[in-house]
Amino acid sequence: MDDDQHTGSARRRPSRRDILSVAAAAGAFTALGGLPAFAATAPATRETDSPLLAAAETTRFWYQAPASDRAMIEQGLPVGNGRLGALTGNDPARELLLITDATLWTGGLNATLDADGQFPYGRGDFGSFTLLGRLTVDIPDHDLSAVSDYRRDLDISQGLVTTSYVRSGVRYLRRIFASHPDDAIVLHFSQQGGGRHTGTVTLAGTHDETTTAHGPRSASFGAAFPDGGLRYGAAVTAYSTTGTVAVDGSRISFAGCKELTVVVSGGTNYAPDAAAGYRDPDLDPQRLARTKALAAARHSPTTLLHSHVADHRRLFERMDVSLGTSSRAQRGLDTWERVQARAQDGEPDPELEASYLQFGRYLMIAGSRDSLPLNLQGLWLDGNDPDWMADYHTDINIQMNYWLADRAALSPCFDAYADYCLAQLPSWTELTRTLFNDPRNRYRNSSGKIAGWTVAISTNIHGGNGWWWHPAGNAWLSNSLFEHYEFTQGRAYLARIHPLLKGACEFWEARLLTTTVTDEATGKSREVLIADSDWSPEHGPLDAKGITYAQELVWALFENYRTACSVLGRDTAHGKAIGKLQDRLHLPQVSQKTGWLEEWMSPENLGETTHRHLSPLVQLFPGDRIRPDESTPKALVEGATALLAARGMESFGWANAWRSLCWARLKDADKAYQLVVNNLRPSIGGSNGTAMNLFDIYEVEQGRGIFQSDSNFGTAAAMLEMLVYSRPGHVELLPALPDAWARSGSVTGVGVRGGFVVDLRWRAGKVTEARLRSVGGRSTTVSYGGVRRKVALEPGGSITLRGAGS
Repeated sequence: MDDDQHTGSARRRPSRRDILSVAAAAGAFTALGGLPAFAATAPATRETDSPLLAAAETTRFWYQAPASDRAMIEQGLPVGNGRLGALTGNDPARELLLITDATLWTGGLNATLDADGQFPYGRGDFGSFTLLGRLTVDIPDHDLSAVSDYRRDLDISQGLVTTSYVRSGVRYLRRIFASHPDDAIVLHFSQQGGGRHTGTVTLAGTHDETTTAHGPRSASFGAAFPDGGLRYGAAVTAYSTTGTVAVDGSRISFAGCKELTVVVSGGTNYAPDAAAGYRDPDLDPQRLARTKALAAARHSPTTLLHSHVADHRRLFERMDVSLGTSSRAQRGLDTWERVQARAQDGEPDPELEASYLQFGRYLMIAGSRDSLPLNLQGLWLDGNDPDWMADYHTDINIQMNYWLADRAALSPCFDAYADYCLAQLPSWTELTRTLFNDPRNRYRNSSGKIAGWTVAISTNIHGGNGWWWHPAGNAWLSNSLFEHYEFTQGRAYLARIHPLLKGACEFWEARLLTTTVTDEATGKSREVLIADSDWSPEHGPLDAKGITYAQELVWALFENYRTACSVLGRDTAHGKAIGKLQDRLHLPQVSQKTGWLEEWMSPENLGETTHRHLSPLVQLFPGDRIRPDESTPKALVEGATALLAARGMESFGWANAWRSLCWARLKDADKAYQLVVNNLRPSIGGSNGTAMNLFDIYEVEQGRGIFQSDSNFGTAAAMLEMLVYSRPGHVELLPALPDAWARSGSVTGVGVRGGFVVDLRWRAGKVTEARLRSVGGRSTTVSYGGVRRKVALEPGGSITLRGAGS
């Protein structure tokens, strides 16, 4: 730890040399784990047999009209390969794709503080996630008014958007998918009955780029943001075995084609390396985009399709979910009608609800593979001005995005989150060292000491921070990283994240203050350690000390770091020292005045009683220091429950999801389920709820809503938490099963903390069978139906348990 007193030099803007120095020093222990940039890749594995599923075997959302160009965020169907994504419109005469690359951001390091000691937070300085381009395929004689039997659907089992319609007696079919193996988006147009396609393909940038032809087969654009910003580019090609295809100026024209395949790729020169300034100066994105598009176009559309579907199914089929059987009438409705009917008649629609959970998994597969993590809008945009710049909010949103991954059998999708944090660590460390103790920062350390790292509420991809310093953010990021280890038991992974945990602990060693507190119930006083001035996100006093949010997160951080040191046999002396600090941490009391868990070390409620954030309840969920069993004092559980109840059941998106997760932890199935239902209400005119395309919409002002991806992930995680609760050493089956799902159901592949996976069946609300498989765990206790079973397994082993309902 650095014990030097703060000096005015903390106002200094850190130079690139500073960042490079820290990055070089950190390189040996951060062990950057990949986070591949847009780069050349090995040839894709090709399938010898068709992996395509029959329609009856798939989960699909279907619609009877295309998306409106003016409402793509609510109506466009999403595809993605983890880095490259698109919203698709599916108009017969004008297919529109709004294309994104996870690494395409404006802005930069943003290392000059404003007058209040906080970072600037705008599109030009902090930066913003932004569109890569717009792809349109115009087929003028296929106007919507001239076609019949129109249908489009999103097949989440295979990662396909399909559109079909009839024109002049000919059935036309198009498929769109974002291929991970080929790192490209593919559109295939076909027909049955002798029809032809004639029209143009246009790829346009969204920042005044110029698209140019490159030879007879492709068109592309490339550009760079000013002042050292990212370079980026995209390319498109098209081919057909019938008719003609040719580059026509900046467009590709096609005529008389029975079938047509369009391939688009693109990316940036982003590099996940602080030492390189998060740029690869040798990478030409425009050239690489052309290379990837043309490489994919050397294969038949069937080959491309089969490679993509096989790859997608390998992840998607790790989990299967059944929550019961819906009625024939419910099944007969298109998806938007079905969402509206669920809200209007109040009848459970268990197949729709199970599909909504699987949609969250689909978005995870599509949006979080081999690139940057999911941001506030996941991987999908409808313009270049997303609210809050579609950044990484570290006071709930990025964490909620990843609560689903391990629970839903998608642990590989968590890697993007971990790799991002590792890649940013050198920059976060240097910014903390040079800027956090600036005398203008209301959250600086009163001790004058500084060590380790922390972040702001908002972070970008350039190593930079945005809206307001967030001291406890380092603990929450670290705790989420450690929880992934609890699910997977990967020692190599734990070794990779150990420096992040250690640096966060060092920050708190420098920050904690000693004070005397009096127990409200007993009147006894004692000395404790508390967090310095902070804000309980996102309400109440701006500079309170010892807020419950920070105390609980730091307590968990210290606990996790001690475990990591013990498991790895590393920094054991430091781990013991942190343990002594943990023992002295103040933990929140229950107010003798309100009966609620205190949020600000005060019996008074100093904020909004129904606020969206559940900041003081972070140890109810996602933590579990507070749990409704004999290990937690009854008064503490009651105080947490009272605070949760006061927050209310009516909020929006991610706030409802967090509430649902907390009620599931308290085993209140009715409330947990009602909050899921609240999020499934249809969004009309930008209101809170589920849009036509199942994106969650947050009404930021009357008549205007925005997409926030965390709700889709958080709500799906809540549904799984209602079925399986776990912590290391303990698993509880069906802890909060609602009546709507109780008749019969099953789920496979649920991740269990402690290193297990469980498959589960139930009938009449009781477990009939549970199969527990070890992915590294060796022992746990399984609880269900009043029975507790101790289980010991070797890694890879499994055991099947029978229930009273079998």
